[in-house]
Amino acid sequence: MAEPKTPEHTTITSIPSPTPSTSSQPFDTLPPPPPHGPLARLRHYEALLDHKLGVEKNGPARILPEDRKPPNTAVMALMWASATMNLSCFATGFLGWEFGLDLKQSILTVVFGTLIGGMVTGWCATLGPPTGLRQVAISRYSFGWYPSKIIAALNVVEQLGWSSVGSITGGLALSAVSDGHVSLVLGVIIVAVLGLIFSFIGLRGVLWYESWAWAIFFVIFMVMYGEVAHLADTKTVSQLHGQSLSGTVLTLLGIVYGSSASWSSIVSDYYVQYPVNTSKTKVFLLTTIGITIPTCIGMVLGCCVGSTMGVNKEWADTYDSGLGYLIQTMLYPRGFAKFLLVVLVLSGIGINCIAIYSAALSIQLFARPLQIVPRAFWTLMIFVGILLLGVAGRNHLLAVLQNFLALLGYWNTAFFVILFTEHYLFRKGKVDNYDLEVWNTQSKMPNGIAGLIAFLLGIVGCILGMVQTWYVGVIAKRIGETGGDIGNELAFVFTLMAYVPLRYLERRWFPGR
Repeated sequence: MAEPKTPEHTTITSIPSPTPSTSSQPFDTLPPPPPHGPLARLRHYEALLDHKLGVEKNGPARILPEDRKPPNTAVMALMWASATMNLSCFATGFLGWEFGLDLKQSILTVVFGTLIGGMVTGWCATLGPPTGLRQVAISRYSFGWYPSKIIAALNVVEQLGWSSVGSITGGLALSAVSDGHVSLVLGVIIVAVLGLIFSFIGLRGVLWYESWAWAIFFVIFMVMYGEVAHLADTKTVSQLHGQSLSGTVLTLLGIVYGSSASWSSIVSDYYVQYPVNTSKTKVFLLTTIGITIPTCIGMVLGCCVGSTMGVNKEWADTYDSGLGYLIQTMLYPRGFAKFLLVVLVLSGIGINCIAIYSAALSIQLFARPLQIVPRAFWTLMIFVGILLLGVAGRNHLLAVLQNFLALLGYWNTAFFVILFTEHYLFRKGKVDNYDLEVWNTQSKMPNGIAGLIAFLLGIVGCILGMVQTWYVGVIAKRIGETGGDIGNELAFVFTLMAYVPLRYLERRWFPGR
């Protein structure tokens, strides 16, 4: 949305003179006083912060080719390494042991699920540089104007969840390193505040942090591998067999896949500054690798440590006290373990930076009136939501991970299918077939009937095939004793079968949209 331009400073001379005078000097270089009205004042102060501190004020507007300031290409991989090589992924690796899988089964499931999810996100990333649009804005060209608001709303919920998970894991580490002197609640707040600082600045702050933080976490995880990986239980065999084993593997696969695929609905938010002619292959590979390898580093280590819970009573008892205390017990010497925990607290910031920034953009893209309110304001509102969720779920980390991550994968699968089908089947794989100038014009977008119905049918498939602690789908129940999660598979099939014929009809009834 266009905003009125105001001069950066006002020049006032002491005595007006019709002729130039070298003795007449400006003495007031301050910005003009803030305009009247709350929204106008907010935008005024946002512009002032942008001028003084570099706080981003563009909001969700399309970044034109001539206005872009491309980051280093390597950032496409490094930013996701910082966001995924963290305690949250380490904790997710314990789910294999929780479900009754042995080490080999857990590792293979983690690697395969992460790769598939990373590829989904990697493809969605390729739409960012050629369009200059955020991911929710891109979805308007397939979902339609109003159904895309559902994606924006789900994005906000998703990023709130991610940030709360990052804050909880960071808070657990901070509480442990302080020997309980810092409460878990205070630890959650501290990690959330640190993430807020970088996301408040905007894309520049997020990319700067994510470009460098990964190296520190990589070194720490390698140290942890060296100290504890050789203690993994490679001899114990899973007691699951037949359909029960298949169902359990499918359930873990859905959770891990959801962890990596969940970035697909925001990934283009971070690629809008790259040139239009950036190689799609390079974008896809760097993003996929940048998500897959770091995520596997954390999760596989979690698999190794989790496998010891049945044979190492000391670790199992410590784990009941919290993840941070377990890490402190595993590593040695104790002083070094505390130091690593302090640094690992920062790993939660990587998730928070990305999640808070994209959630604020999604709020602005939900409705045009919300774009008038500065992104910085919505960032603060998201921060408050993160605190509430993080504090409420601080004692239930694995339950949050098990339910939350799987739910992410379900709707992101339907989202991906619709974008992918629209791009290759109906727009012939060419960005030229998108009228990018009308990205914010309702009348130029698809009617939305096809996108909405296909998406909802995809959710129906999820419900039929999901396995959660609070609900097991009708079809999922038929796989083994505890059920097998095939929600993503059914979402893929239901969405694809519905979208193709409905979109053909929609284009016939509403030509040009």
